[in-house]
Amino acid sequence: MIERRRFGRTGHESSRVIFGAAALWRVSQAEADGVLSLLDEAGVNHLDVAADYGDAELRLAPWLTARRGDFFLATKTSQRDGPGARASLERSLERLGVDRLDLIQLHNLVEPDEWEAAHGPGGAVEALAAARDEGLVRFIGVTGHGLRIPSMHLRSLERFDFDSVLFPLNHVLWGDAGYRRDVEALLARCSERDVAMQTIKSIARRRWPSPPPEDRQSWYEPLPVSAAIDRAVRFVLSAGPYFVNSTSDLRALPHVLEAAERPLVTPSSDELDADVAAWGMRPLFDGAALERI
Repeated sequence: MIERRRFGRTGHESSRVIFGAAALWRVSQAEADGVLSLLDEAGVNHLDVAADYGDAELRLAPWLTARRGDFFLATKTSQRDGPGARASLERSLERLGVDRLDLIQLHNLVEPDEWEAAHGPGGAVEALAAARDEGLVRFIGVTGHGLRIPSMHLRSLERFDFDSVLFPLNHVLWGDAGYRRDVEALLARCSERDVAMQTIKSIARRRWPSPPPEDRQSWYEPLPVSAAIDRAVRFVLSAGPYFVNSTSDLRALPHVLEAAERPLVTPSSDELDADVAAWGMRPLFDGAALERI
């Protein structure tokens, strides 16, 4: 079973691998239900979805009808204005078939104009705080992509007392001195405030070549099934009090779960560097946010 850890100030003991429900974007309900069995075997008890993830919220709804109490449930909104964020939240509640969320997150909040709109009067943050006060959601978080996001999360935490953050982390990104410095500063701030820290892109290999394969399940190319997946997952889990949000590529999901179930032995820099060379791993980001998943 995957280790559980307190998810920041929420107090929830969440599995250190969180199911990234973007993986359910285009699957049938039967396929989704097969994934649930896999998560149960590994002890995953935290689900992360978004309003923008196609049919994913609808695919989770049957799970939640019978087993709402078994999962910490998080979704996201890309809306920056208050009315839009409120409508997005209400639609997610309807699609998920629940009357309350555990966590609502501002999705990919990185662009300065969107940041100002979300945090300003009548913005999304104000509306979500009101929804929390009404009991529609328990906690509020913020997510993002790209090299700028750790520093933007620091800025967000100065403006509002978020309960969780989400950002990319893997060995290739850790090699970027500026990014590493920003993540370390974010870690210090989140540790002070008991803010949960989620990570994405742990098993990213590189961007797809052009044209990408038609059967791709993720906007980036994940590592192929190999010991490299095991080391990539263990790198993030051993780097700090982080949670790993699983990949949207369902073919890799069992291997991510298996890696997290094994004893946590930190891979060496030499091992990780060898994986970079062997698999041609490259940075996903060039400084722009670019992607939303």
